[in-house]
Amino acid sequence: MSTLYGLVLAGGRSTRMGRDKAAVAWHGRPALERAFELLSACTERAFVSLRAEQAGDPLRTALPHLVDGVAGQGPIAGIASAQAAHPEAAWLVLACDLPFVEAGTLRHLIGRRDPASLATAYRSAHDGLPEPLCAIWEPASRGPVLGFIGEGRHCPRKFLIMSGATLVDLPDPQALDNVNTPVELEAARSALSARGAA
Repeated sequence: MSTLYGLVLAGGRSTRMGRDKAAVAWHGRPALERAFELLSACTERAFVSLRAEQAGDPLRTALPHLVDGVAGQGPIAGIASAQAAHPEAAWLVLACDLPFVEAGTLRHLIGRRDPASLATAYRSAHDGLPEPLCAIWEPASRGPVLGFIGEGRHCPRKFLIMSGATLVDLPDPQALDNVNTPVELEAARSALSARGAA
């Protein structure tokens, strides 16, 4: 089984939030730092994915990082760039805007990893579709990912659907709820407080 590396996706523009989601604090520290810490604890090495114009951001560049090779393609560009940098590794990819994800969420997925599949992903608790931004992308997915991008496609969820990724049920249905707007942020903070985890 290939070595597992971690990749925090932090290249988003945060337009709906109105400020950098990676810097938003929950659990007592910036979201990016927490996501990186979670991945570092369960992978051989971890990196932050960022866009070229974010290369001067001290929050991101204080951590090991990889710059997207192609602009304007969203998360799949970060995945492809990580695969190009370390093609021998499988990648546990995690978005930085998931306040409810816990170490147990990642360990549960790793424990059900299917290296014979192009990817192992959680099944969304909301619509049953693959969750590409908390998923393990195997080395064998590199060529198909590049082919997918070459066809002008950029949706990692559609890639997982088309590739027949192995799907795993979430142990906590709320674990992968993300935060895109100030209203969602306040709701998440209230929910975390109710859990005693703010």
